[in-house]
Amino acid sequence: MVASALYFFQEKLLFLPTTLEQDYQYQFSYSFEELFLKTDETAIINAIHFKIEKPKGVVLFFHGNAGDLSRWGILAEYFVEKQYDVLVMDYRTYGKSTGKLSEAALYNDAQYCYDYLKTMYIEDEIIVYGRSLGSGLATNIASKKNPKQLILETPYYSVLDVAQYRFPMFPVKQLLKYKLLSYQFIKDVKCPILILHGTKDQVVPYQSAKKLYEASPKLKTTFVTIEGGTHGDLSAFEIYHQYMNKVLK
Repeated sequence: MVASALYFFQEKLLFLPTTLEQDYQYQFSYSFEELFLKTDETAIINAIHFKIEKPKGVVLFFHGNAGDLSRWGILAEYFVEKQYDVLVMDYRTYGKSTGKLSEAALYNDAQYCYDYLKTMYIEDEIIVYGRSLGSGLATNIASKKNPKQLILETPYYSVLDVAQYRFPMFPVKQLLKYKLLSYQFIKDVKCPILILHGTKDQVVPYQSAKKLYEASPKLKTTFVTIEGGTHGDLSAFEIYHQYMNKVLK
C-alpha cells in the first residue's frame, strides 16, 4: 500500500512548487528582463534574465525543488553581485511556468535555456550552476555542451540514490519515474567542475555527493567539504565564498 502511494505521489514528494499569478510583478535589486519561453507546443517557461553593464559572463542557474522565481531570483542575485548576468528559469508547474512535468521535459527546457543564451554569449562565457534538484539538470547540460564551468551545490549521485537512502524498505528502482542519473552525465563533462556539499546535509546525504565526485573526471573536479554545512546554509561558511570567488574571478 505504501509502495503504491510512493509510486503515484512521487512527484509530490520530489517537486514542491509554489505558483504565482500570471500578472505577478517581480521585485529584485538588479535590472532584469522577464521572459516567457515557449520550449515546446505544450509549455511556456517563465524565466528571469538579469543583465548588467560589462558582465564577466553569464550564469545559467537551475534551482532547487521548492518555491518559485520570487525566491530563487533573489538567491541568483549572488552571481549578479559578482558581476555576472544570470538566467534563472522556473520548472514546469512552478511560478508562472506551464506544461506537463517529466524528466524528459526538464532536460528539454534546460537545453532550450542554454541554447537561448548561446544566441547572446559565446560558450566560454557561460557558467552552468545547479543547486540540489537543479544539479542533475546542470550536469546533464554540461555533459552535452561546452560551458566554461560547472558548479554543483548540494548535488546527488542520482535521485534514485537519494530515494534509496530515504526509503530503504521499498523497491524504489522499480517505482521511481524520475532517476536524474548525474553520475552518468558527469563522466562526459569536459569543463572544470566545482562541487560543494555539507557534512550535515539532511536532504541529500554527503556520501551521495562524494560518490558523484568519484564518478567525475578527477583532474577537472574540485570537491569542497563544508564541515557542519546542511542543505540550505552553505553560503553561511567562509570556505564556500573562497571557492566561489576562485571560480567567478
